[in-house]
Amino acid sequence: MSIDKTSAAPAVENPEAAADAVTAVDPRLLVREQGLKGYVTEFKRKMRAGDLGSVPVVIGLIIICAIFQSLNSNFLSAENLSNISVAMVATGMMSVGIIFVLLLGEIDLSVGSVSGVSGAIMAVLSVTHGVNEWLAVLAAIAGGALIGVIHGFFFARIGAPAFAVTLSGLLFWLGFMLQILGDNGTINIDSEGVVGQLTTYYFSDIAAAYGLATLAVVVFFVTSFLDSRRREAAGVPSRPLSEIVLRTAVLAVVGFAAAAMFNQYKGLPLALVLFVAVLVLTDFVLRRTAYGRKVFALGGSVEASRRAGINVTAVRISVFAIAGTFAAIGGLFWASKIAAANQSAGAGDLLMNVIAAAVIGGTSLFGGRGRTWNALLGVMVITSIQYGLALEGIATPIQYMITGGVLLATVVIDSVTRKTQKTAGRA
Repeated sequence: MSIDKTSAAPAVENPEAAADAVTAVDPRLLVREQGLKGYVTEFKRKMRAGDLGSVPVVIGLIIICAIFQSLNSNFLSAENLSNISVAMVATGMMSVGIIFVLLLGEIDLSVGSVSGVSGAIMAVLSVTHGVNEWLAVLAAIAGGALIGVIHGFFFARIGAPAFAVTLSGLLFWLGFMLQILGDNGTINIDSEGVVGQLTTYYFSDIAAAYGLATLAVVVFFVTSFLDSRRREAAGVPSRPLSEIVLRTAVLAVVGFAAAAMFNQYKGLPLALVLFVAVLVLTDFVLRRTAYGRKVFALGGSVEASRRAGINVTAVRISVFAIAGTFAAIGGLFWASKIAAANQSAGAGDLLMNVIAAAVIGGTSLFGGRGRTWNALLGVMVITSIQYGLALEGIATPIQYMITGGVLLATVVIDSVTRKTQKTAGRA
């Protein structure tokens, strides 16, 4: 009697273990099959595997707010929170650009100087030479992008280390800024102009804040629902409706609470609206476009990316161009904040705060992991600490020490997380 070998199925030694392994592959499968228990199980698995995500920074932000509110009841006042939301935008914008560079596992030390150059270019053109302010703004941003391309060229095409190239850029562009500002060193800008109103304009109508919150909630629900239906139609795991509703409800609570808070002071800040718009756009680019996938691929393995047909040189140059562009945008917000372009722009602890915001928010220094929303979380932590210590009258040196300690703790967590993920076979 003959045996049909083609119809014979290989035996499974441990079918229960195999079934468990399949179930744990995708967290959305657990949610769909087990409901709330699936969420808890998947959360525990991620914690054991070192996949902490934004959990540490969110917990840290809650602790920071609780401590400073207990020390000073004005910390969580509408005025102070509104001031924090405006003050963090300049650093946050620059941090968005740094995140693109960090995703490659590289660093850009020139962003502080580039931000100062952009403010100087804008002020010299619009104030000294009478150029239309919109054109001056565009020239300043284009200048930042060009500087980034130059840095990227030396790094990607010539092969010089990014650290050395951007360190040289830090010094060169600082000198260039001082040169174009002239002997006076300070050029005041019109507080009612385009740049001046970046940090001073508020949408005072209460409908603006609530309207934006409503729009955000509706857009989030619709896009999440349509994406889930699309994935389900394609036969791949998708989020159940219950999870989408839960996520939308959380966003609604946060959004409308923020809207109510802003309306208790001056209204919705223009600076924050622009920052959130940038975060949404850049997050879409990184997570939903082929270009974003190429950036993450390079952060994972340059050689594998090259063999996959990715133009490594072009992507690297473009990433540094993006960093330069957002450094320039951040410089315009700094100029708006002090209503001037001066020699101190881009100096001090700005560079460290920009990098710290990205890393504290959850972007890995080792490349391949991060989102632009990390800039929001990180800069909220840094600015909250600064404002909280200022309310208590703590000296600037102590502020530097505390911020440095927070950054060190974040880097340690990142390093430990990578080791844990390697042990769990996830890195």
